[in-house]
Amino acid sequence: MAVPSGEGIEKLEDAIVRAAEATAANVRTAKGVISTVIFGQDRVVERALMTVLCGGHALLVGLPGLAKTKLVETMGIALGLDARRIQFTPDLMPSDILGSEVLEEGQGGKRSFRFIPGPVFGQLLMADEINRASPRTQSALLQAMQELHVTVAGARHDLPRPFHVLATQNPIEQEGTYSLPEAQLDRFLMQIDVDYPDREAERRIVFDTTGAEETKPKGAMTSDDLLAAQRLVRRLPVGESVIEAILTLVRSARPGPDGGELAKPISWGPSPRASQALMLAVRARALLEGRLAPSIDDVLDLAEPVLKHRMALTFAARAEGETIESVVGRLKARIG
Repeated sequence: MAVPSGEGIEKLEDAIVRAAEATAANVRTAKGVISTVIFGQDRVVERALMTVLCGGHALLVGLPGLAKTKLVETMGIALGLDARRIQFTPDLMPSDILGSEVLEEGQGGKRSFRFIPGPVFGQLLMADEINRASPRTQSALLQAMQELHVTVAGARHDLPRPFHVLATQNPIEQEGTYSLPEAQLDRFLMQIDVDYPDREAERRIVFDTTGAEETKPKGAMTSDDLLAAQRLVRRLPVGESVIEAILTLVRSARPGPDGGELAKPISWGPSPRASQALMLAVRARALLEGRLAPSIDDVLDLAEPVLKHRMALTFAARAEGETIESVVGRLKARIG
């Protein structure tokens, strides 16, 4: 095999940079399309896009009426994905999500089973109020998220690619809900808090959604474009200082010597999966902003959504009014 010359290497590098810039432009166009429909939630839109660019899943935590369902529908159109929605209820069964086999009678009276896929066989799935379903049903979805396939009657069925879940939780109504276990929460790359829009954004919402015509999103990417963008995210270079910042932050968020005094309020902290998630997320943020390498500012910006659902405080810390957000803020200050 011929070794490329110096000029050949430069051309190859230029081609990679051009491809990266084109992909980044596509992603930013998709973000712009989504923002024409979802007002006042720029940070939520950005983090949801970052999650998808990382190939991961997100947990959206917010009150009803804050456009979480609209976000998933709009993202599906903008990214060229098959978007579906499941309303989780206490009587929802695993087969309602995964699908089931039915007995059919063909020609000549021959009977056979046929698998009917459930709504999980989409590319962008909204699991609405996931904590309202029983642990058994939650586990069926979370296993599919982790393994990217389901097994029904002993037969394996692969999920489509790409496959992403945006699950929602209502932080107020907790009666009749089943909290997600910590091990299952860890499967979400980010927890994205959805807050109320500001006054000007709400003014736009009122005018745009109550008139004769409502703004409709347009496609900006295809599923193949998204897969290419996901591959690119994993190829972006990460500097040693950024890697050290990620390791320092995640390791100091655990009880033990790495955190020192700041870790005393922490009962348990994030696993290495958090380091993996943060490594991918900072690359996705850089790509979304048109940069070809992440910085320490990316680590600081994404520390809270990546870590907060992977940590818990001691009883004494909670009794004193301590919060996860304040602890993460102090840990960020050590590297910021």
